[in-house]
Amino acid sequence: MQTSTKKLISPILLGTILVALTHPESLTAILTFLGFTDKPLIYDRQQLWILLAEHSVLVAISSIISISLAILAGIVATRKNYTYLESALSSLSSLLQTIPPVAVISIAVPLMGFGFLPTITALILYGIMPVLNNTISGLKSIDPTVKEAALGMGMTHAQILIKIELPLAWPVITAGIRTNIIINIGTATLGAVIGAGGLGVIIMAGLIRDNLAMILTGASLSAILAFFADSILELLSRQKTQKP
Repeated sequence: MQTSTKKLISPILLGTILVALTHPESLTAILTFLGFTDKPLIYDRQQLWILLAEHSVLVAISSIISISLAILAGIVATRKNYTYLESALSSLSSLLQTIPPVAVISIAVPLMGFGFLPTITALILYGIMPVLNNTISGLKSIDPTVKEAALGMGMTHAQILIKIELPLAWPVITAGIRTNIIINIGTATLGAVIGAGGLGVIIMAGLIRDNLAMILTGASLSAILAFFADSILELLSRQKTQKP
């Protein structure tokens, strides 16, 4: 089997499982096979694929914003005239990481109301740290002589950043991005508490109805979505690294 085909097996398999679990008939068959007898077995107030899509949108929007902010802050903190910001930004992102997402959501609700916005705000704040730390570490790990050689060749600081620093630091930055997205997928389930939708709705319904099958469904979909996203990011990261 070719190497390129082997790399596709994991995302294809996880994607297939994800689709199967959002299909009522196949999910019922799986839960019945596992021995669940709770009635109803499946959350019946909204289709599972819609909740999965809501969850994916929550994670996508919050991750894009937090990753962009973190990479930008990491670049600024590693510039020669702004290195004094590194410690402050790292401390601030660590502080944000220590605040429980539920607390951030609770504070945001009176200001922003219920729904998507406070949940996305919490996810943005919660996901900044891994990307920021990895961006700073990746950029600082580059041998200074490489940049000096590029300057000697007549490249501008912007060209060095785009053509040399970011490509060299990208594997480290990507590791932070993967952590960010996995954290966001798990944390986004809390959005159901304030009406943001997503897979947390199934878990909440299971807790309210004391229905273990629903709790397992929501938790499994969230976990498999995290593995699926991670496998896709790993595939993209390898392809980018292998480019000449």
